[in-house]
Amino acid sequence: MKQLFGGILLGIGLLIALLSGACSVLVIISGLSSGGVGVLSGVPIVLIFGGIPFAIGAALFLTGRAMLRSANPPEGSMGEGE
Repeated sequence: MKQLFGGILLGIGLLIALLSGACSVLVIISGLSSGGVGVLSGVPIVLIFGGIPFAIGAALFLTGRAMLRSANPPEGSMGEGE
């Protein structure tokens, strides 16, 4: 069950982080390509609105990865004598 939940968190976190990051980058690039003096003044707003979902997605990804790693201990750590 831990593997299933970890995999779900990993997938959802990856999707959230990738999509919000890609959207933020596209908005910044489109603002820069349109030109203008006040283009860079909108970058902090884009980073706030895109950065929060990106951070949440990255946290979900890292949590899911940690759950998967703890569910599958490395070989030799099963309490066997060496």
